[in-house]
Amino acid sequence: MPLKKEYSKDKAICKVTFILPKEIAEQFEEVALVGDFNNWDPKANLFYCMSRGVHVVSIELEAGKEYQFRYLADGEVWLNEAEADKHVATPYGSENSVIVL
Repeated sequence: MPLKKEYSKDKAICKVTFILPKEIAEQFEEVALVGDFNNWDPKANLFYCMSRGVHVVSIELEAGKEYQFRYLADGEVWLNEAEADKHVATPYGSENSVIVL
């Protein structure tokens, strides 16, 4: 599940595109990107289907920071990003993915 980072000319903002391959996306009705950048809101950033079944969601984030996130599928299945910059333990006995901008 790759991540694509595109920085603004002044490097202050980074557009991050999160990509779910068809093999994962087709297992669920709905997948949301949730994280500290959207108060872990499962309706704020939903993936949508692109060509060939690949699902994506893009958000703009302030550069120079780290953001914790996960994917929430069908409101109950948590998925981590294998290609995240790092992972950190949570107080709930799991890990969050982290993107460093």
